[in-house]
Amino acid sequence: MAERVRIADIAEELGLSTATVSNVIHGKTKKISDETVKRVQALLEERQYIPSMAGILLARNNSRIIGVVVNNHEKYEGKVLEDGFVSASMNALLFELEKAGYFMMIKAAQDWSEVERFASMWNMDGMVLMGFCDSDYEKLRAKMRIPFVVYDGYFENSKGICNLTIDNFDGGCQVGAYLKEMGHRRALLLSDNDICVDAERMAGFRAGFSDGETDFLEVPMNREGRRCLYQDNMERIRACTAAFAVSDVYAAEFIHFLLECGISVPGEMSVVGFDDNALCESCFPRLTTVGQDAGERARMAVRALRRLRDGSGEPAEEVLSVKLVMRDSVKNVALSP
Repeated sequence: MAERVRIADIAEELGLSTATVSNVIHGKTKKISDETVKRVQALLEERQYIPSMAGILLARNNSRIIGVVVNNHEKYEGKVLEDGFVSASMNALLFELEKAGYFMMIKAAQDWSEVERFASMWNMDGMVLMGFCDSDYEKLRAKMRIPFVVYDGYFENSKGICNLTIDNFDGGCQVGAYLKEMGHRRALLLSDNDICVDAERMAGFRAGFSDGETDFLEVPMNREGRRCLYQDNMERIRACTAAFAVSDVYAAEFIHFLLECGISVPGEMSVVGFDDNALCESCFPRLTTVGQDAGERARMAVRALRRLRDGSGEPAEEVLSVKLVMRDSVKNVALSP
């Protein structure tokens, strides 16, 4: 067996201090030049450096480690792991990976360089990327030799990548058809963008709502900004009898705003969300939403990683079905006098 490469070996070969090399390994690079960081990372990869904290496991060809990277998007305001969808997904992945004999390592990242650095430091069996909406997966694929699966990604079919998505269009369509059936004819759409996943959900809604009218409010990424936007657009809000938010968080927040303004839910405004996370049962009224099975998605991820790793299959995309979960936040206005 080859002798393990030490930090001291890397430092000596590059003419650097062990502290500098250690800081690069642990991502503490603010005071280190980009050129030095690249030199260290290149030599670490070339010498196949293995962090000592995982010595025995990582010295094997099969580490049984799966890295899970979550997009620490600004809309989460520093609390990405507290988001209902993210936490439910993480919980399901943890148990499914452990059941399959894997260990899970989690990282929150804001750009692709962090993902690449995270992957290069560990001898991972695979990765799961969550919350990214980017067309540049090919660049990441070119720099990573391990298989990975993506939750709701947007990219061309690619070797070594599997996109695990849900039927976002059908979810929105179910909401639109339901509100139409309940007699609503004008609905407000709430989202912080009109691309990727959110675009599919809203397009599905419009299809299901068919001849009904829709109004789209593109909401800011921060809570206070959304509140101000709602206050400035009360006339547009009042012109609608229903609202569809592309996430449960936005839906619950909107309900809270309406109630504070003296607008009853669902009496004067029906509200529907998307994801069916834990807050749907705890908010008042209980939130009607689109449910997705986090456990099944996690099982799909494990199966896809295995197939990608052993070469038995290259699934480009797998789509999980969704269903409308009806609770108390929608009123049947067709029955109103």
